[in-house]
Amino acid sequence: MNPMKRRDFLQYAAGALGAAAVMNIAGADAPRATEIRTLGNTGLRCSYLGAGTGIRGSGPGITDLSMKLSGEQYVALLEHAYARGITYFDLADRYGSHHFMRLAMGRSIPRDRVMLLSKVWSRDAEKVKYDLERMRAELDTDCIDIVLMHCLRQGEENWPETLKPAMDVLADAKARGHIKAHGVSCHILPALERVADEPWCDVVLARINPFGMHMDGPVETIVSILQRIHDKGKAVIGMKLLGEGNEQAVSRMDESFAFVAGLGSVDAVTVGFMNPDQLDEVLARMK
Repeated sequence: MNPMKRRDFLQYAAGALGAAAVMNIAGADAPRATEIRTLGNTGLRCSYLGAGTGIRGSGPGITDLSMKLSGEQYVALLEHAYARGITYFDLADRYGSHHFMRLAMGRSIPRDRVMLLSKVWSRDAEKVKYDLERMRAELDTDCIDIVLMHCLRQGEENWPETLKPAMDVLADAKARGHIKAHGVSCHILPALERVADEPWCDVVLARINPFGMHMDGPVETIVSILQRIHDKGKAVIGMKLLGEGNEQAVSRMDESFAFVAGLGSVDAVTVGFMNPDQLDEVLARMK
């Protein structure tokens, strides 16, 4: 009988043994939150933990962060993340977070020390081209490190074919040095299943946790797909580790963090925070 693969054992442990056992199994090679990691074959490097800036965004330029925090609080939260060792910032046009990130970089965050990921919402090629130029201006940067097609959803199962004009715009931007990598964030299983075999896709942002909360399919299915994507040399970034703030998932965050870290297929993760204390707690839990 073939020995059980480590990631398969971690899957079993997460379901059967609980957080304490999983933490012991994940052990010394589980990444720390501020450990600098390489994202697939992109050449990009950033902290394992990324600071998310879109907590349940509900429209263009609207997020829970921008509604519940003052501008100063928002910028201070980004600065706190960087001061604690976070070098990956997860942005999106739809979140309205570019303005605050620009202010933070103007005050204390060196642009050349951080990795900026953002996302375009439009599927129209000309609109994507316009939005990308506006986004670079909003961030006051010549180059956005990663730009994703935001939230592939129902009706976009065949995105490599149907969204090709918009994808070509991002490929051209990469060739011009306006971005360094492109990819997709997925919210349906068929879209995620297409990632591994799509040469255009450098990076995928995928929902993963051991509880199956707000995910694109059963945990074992998603784990298998992410491993295949990783094996193709693409960068895999995990999101929804805490199930969009689900109380049960938050109470078991140690288990979720250990589970995702133990898979070996996830290069980095993004978690959204409403205040510095939340960020500090996650940093401590990921040690």
